[in-house]
Amino acid sequence: MNRQDLRRQGEATLQRLFGTAQQQAGFANLLTEPVFGGVWNRPGLGLQDRMLCVIAALGTGPRLRPLRRHIVAGLELGLTPEAIREILVQCALYAGFSAAEETLALAAEIFADRGIPFPADPPEDASLEEMTARGAALMRTLHGARATQGYAAPDNPTTGALYPTAIQYGYGEIWFRPGLEHRQRALVAVAGFTALRLPEQVGKFGQSALNVGLSKTEVIEAIVQTAPYTGFPPALNALGALSAAFA
Repeated sequence: MNRQDLRRQGEATLQRLFGTAQQQAGFANLLTEPVFGGVWNRPGLGLQDRMLCVIAALGTGPRLRPLRRHIVAGLELGLTPEAIREILVQCALYAGFSAAEETLALAAEIFADRGIPFPADPPEDASLEEMTARGAALMRTLHGARATQGYAAPDNPTTGALYPTAIQYGYGEIWFRPGLEHRQRALVAVAGFTALRLPEQVGKFGQSALNVGLSKTEVIEAIVQTAPYTGFPPALNALGALSAAFA
């Protein structure tokens, strides 16, 4: 494939995602060719999953202007309002709930413009004990023996000041909210941690993603998909950590 082929493919992808083949002034074909002609058309990960990864990467910034375009495009690709809400809620666990104040408000504005009601909050009736139990069970499913290593070690009095809350409300609540399957949440984690430049967590969750139905290729592609949006160096560092984890 040559540059002209990439450009034509990129223009077609831009048209499909955003309804126009025109790219933002100043970039020439730096986006049309390598991003929309190349990255978005790589094999190994479906278009809807690629959009999920982009929304996750942009939601951890947050980078609101491109996030707006991609939420709209995500709806057109078939992502449900519940799925988009949950991507942003899960990213808030990683980037801080203050980020979700902006990203969820943006999503609500986009939904309202399109006549879509904002999804109602799911029931939150599990006790703290139930959240702890199902969070710990999910951690074992995801991480196996690694669920109790490093900062997750249950006998670490320092990390123990915070980590039980992460188990309850991260694994035990957010990962069980409706709107996303566990394989999709694993993609959100991989993309979000890549965007946040946390390769150690990428390696951990990238390996664990295989336990909820993702392939190695899909995990690799989730990282690659973030590169044009939150930087090639963080994506390359994440791929390096993933390579070591897979080895």
